[in-house]
Amino acid sequence: MIRSYYASVSYMDAQLGRLLEGLERSGRAENTIVVFFGDHGWLLGEHGQWQKMSLFEESARVPLVVYAPGAKGNGKASGRTVELVDLYPTLADLAGFELPAGLEGRSLRPLLADPRAAWDKAAYTQVKRGPIMGRSVRTERWRYTEWDDGRAGAELYDHDADPGEHANLAGDPRHAETIARLKPLLAKVRK
Repeated sequence: MIRSYYASVSYMDAQLGRLLEGLERSGRAENTIVVFFGDHGWLLGEHGQWQKMSLFEESARVPLVVYAPGAKGNGKASGRTVELVDLYPTLADLAGFELPAGLEGRSLRPLLADPRAAWDKAAYTQVKRGPIMGRSVRTERWRYTEWDDGRAGAELYDHDADPGEHANLAGDPRHAETIARLKPLLAKVRK
């Protein structure tokens, strides 16, 4: 199962490369925006789980590739935290449309120009397990999760020190200030 999963990912990577090469050969690359994204990931035994419906990085993360004609960042990875709600503002911006006020997403144009550009946007994920809702906010460094608005537990992971999210720091008083900064971000998406 794991080999098959990785084979499908590798196959899609190769197909995307073929698509971009075909655009170059056809002369249409400089007039075509390409967006490739997929469903969120699948835990393949990480954290003792085999499923999608979790708030761990492996299953919350989504592949996203944006190719924009003339963008200096084409072909370069960005470590910035973005969301799929950023796609509409990005495509509208690249096409020259004025963005309506009140959008949840943000245009990725600055990151397409420079994948290391300053960026402070968080990403949000939520899943429901039976009657309990879990919500997570992910910044470049941290993932903070609350289950049932914190009544059923909380999790805090430091991606600089623990990218695999193995050490839950939520109960460590040394991280109370970090939780105090992340809690209001998470409160924005409670509904």
